[in-house]
Amino acid sequence: MLEIYRCAKFDAGYNATRFLGMVSEQGGYEAARTLIHASNVSDGYTALWERGHLELTVEALILKPEWHDLFSEEERNIARDRLTKYDFDLTKVGS
Repeated sequence: MLEIYRCAKFDAGYNATRFLGMVSEQGGYEAARTLIHASNVSDGYTALWERGHLELTVEALILKPEWHDLFSEEERNIARDRLTKYDFDLTKVGS
């Protein structure tokens, strides 16, 4: 989670301070689950979409095979649906 924060800041020019605070307070796993279960995409998600970097979202992160065991199929489906709605190429995350 901290790595996607760093990449968002340096690769996409987006300083995700609210995301960093959430990760610091809740831990990476709970922050990811909070974001996935939100009824709408976060401001950070929108900012990364505007910059063409949806690969740096929590949604993309949890679809990577190495994280499958931590998230339910329902959570992965939510992530897939959100990314698909924003025309993200899911093959970029191996899903």
